[in-house]
Amino acid sequence: MTTGKTRVAVNGYGVIGKRVAEAVILQDDMELAGVADITADWRMQVAGGKGFRIYAGRPDASAEMTASGVEVAGNLDELLANADVVVDCTPKKVAAANIETYRKMARKFILQGGEKHDATGHSFVAECSYESALGREATRVVSCNTTSIVRTLSALKRVGLLHKARGTLLRRATDPWESHLGGIMNTLVPEAEIPSHQGPDAQTVDPELDVVTMAVKVPQTLSHLHYWNVELTRAAVKEEVLDAFRASSRIAMVRIDRGLAALNAVKEWMLDIGRPHGDLYEVAIWEDMLKVDGNELYYAYMVDNQAIVIPETIDAIRALAGTEPDSRASMARTNAALGIGRLSRQPTSQ
Repeated sequence: MTTGKTRVAVNGYGVIGKRVAEAVILQDDMELAGVADITADWRMQVAGGKGFRIYAGRPDASAEMTASGVEVAGNLDELLANADVVVDCTPKKVAAANIETYRKMARKFILQGGEKHDATGHSFVAECSYESALGREATRVVSCNTTSIVRTLSALKRVGLLHKARGTLLRRATDPWESHLGGIMNTLVPEAEIPSHQGPDAQTVDPELDVVTMAVKVPQTLSHLHYWNVELTRAAVKEEVLDAFRASSRIAMVRIDRGLAALNAVKEWMLDIGRPHGDLYEVAIWEDMLKVDGNELYYAYMVDNQAIVIPETIDAIRALAGTEPDSRASMARTNAALGIGRLSRQPTSQ
């Protein structure tokens, strides 16, 4: 029986995949066809406990998953047969190898930022490239850092303030749940080339951006921290820059003088207000640190690498499915379902 909703398959039930699946079931115009993976550990037990239909991502994975107590509904092809759009959240470079399967099954597909732009020929950030994704076979939701760059610089560009931007990225070493398996300790690791890959990646969404990035890995796991120096098109005042950022529902202003002085404090705030997994979907810009000096702008912000791309992925599903032609309408639906845009009430000053 058809429901009229977009049926979504999630291939890869890791850090991003589980969040996409949870976000899909919150949308009133989507339904989760199921999730696929190859692991038989606790993560699939949790997925089963949530009532998700679980599929084996590879034929050789089914027996081990079943032996571990996971109820396997079928294989990947069977999952795809019951889906309109597949969101691939498998590890970097694995997704590119899955494209042939998606095309063979004539399924629209979304890749994540670990894959190259050429894999789909389209890169997605809802505020900038939604309309050009409408009805396409595929798109790539760009990485967490690239998403933040496009969101913030586009906010300035929309009001005619952006000339060029130079940013330094302090990147978390690994995801929190697997920090015992790898990462860096007692050192900083600079990315070997300038510009780092995030600037050119942002230009796959908007080729007009004059942006250069430098990046360094740091020994922590919570989130990324960005510092930006932007040359504006003219002299400006702080309040009009803040207004430009506030115009985006996916940028939140936070304040050091209200106790949100570090990444861990912001993350704790997200947990306290009940966000799933303590997720920060917005770019969190420190409002009281931001400085404007003539036509120069300086600011810093936090990027939750596990969460920022989730609303973009939901919007990308609508764009490919063609169920909502207006980016603003899609973003409003996504925002309402995920509780985005409700961070104006911050902790009071001590």
